[in-house]
Amino acid sequence: MADDNDKKDAAPDAPGVTVPADATGTPPPSAIPDAGEAAGADAEKAAMVEQAKSRVAAVKDSLAEKAASTPGAPGTPKPPVKKKEEGPKPVDASGNSLVKKLKAQFGGAITEAVEFLGQVSIRVDAASIVEVCESLRSDQETPFNYLSDLTCVHYPMNRAAPLEIVYNLLSIKRNERLRLKVGLAEKGSVQSVTSVWPSANWMEREVYDLFGVTFSNHPDLRRILLPPDWIGHPLRKDYALEFIENEWTERHLPVMTEVQREQLEQRRAYGLEILSVPQERMMREIFQGDKEVMPKDK
Repeated sequence: MADDNDKKDAAPDAPGVTVPADATGTPPPSAIPDAGEAAGADAEKAAMVEQAKSRVAAVKDSLAEKAASTPGAPGTPKPPVKKKEEGPKPVDASGNSLVKKLKAQFGGAITEAVEFLGQVSIRVDAASIVEVCESLRSDQETPFNYLSDLTCVHYPMNRAAPLEIVYNLLSIKRNERLRLKVGLAEKGSVQSVTSVWPSANWMEREVYDLFGVTFSNHPDLRRILLPPDWIGHPLRKDYALEFIENEWTERHLPVMTEVQREQLEQRRAYGLEILSVPQERMMREIFQGDKEVMPKDK
């Protein structure tokens, strides 16, 4: 019997056996581990945590080294943004040898000279444009023997000289370019340079047709693109962009009723060219001739 009682007392200390708590819920003293055992368990947990931290730190270091060795990889610090450099600007070209030569020869007729991206532009007085062009064409060192282009620019806000004639010259011998500019007042006139470069004939006619600039001493100054009795100059900034009725259309195009005009607008909106009426086909023939029909004219 004594052995049975001893076994009953030793049973709660056996591993894996749950010792029931008393009525107050407090475990018996035999269920509480010794202080040395609890301290050892805490030390083991702390060692495991330190090992995990060291492994995480090693992985982070390896990733950082890999990112540093790979340019442009995610996480790499971006280089500082450079301040945007300003683009090239025109500079004074008074020191150019050709400009000096022209100023010495024509004096106040050369009013301005600038250089932009390696090309010199010279502003010339309108009364001396022919003499300056003749001098440039006959220059021994840099003969500008080719007029590559002659055009015009309209600056309506510049009331003193709203029209600017531009001459683009080329020296085939020296492979050098030069630009001349002549400012004109409204309804101003400038001398023709066809006596210097015959190729200026049709170029000046185009400027006359589209900008309204007249060239004195021109051998055949008349419109070259629009009908002779057309009113207005389409490349001026004050000219309407869209098609508008004017005196020329009233004189030359057939009169259409309101119903026909509405049908015309509907056909153009839906692209129904097959439903064109004879009046519309007639207008197409006048405006286009043998050219391909543009989408807006359908």
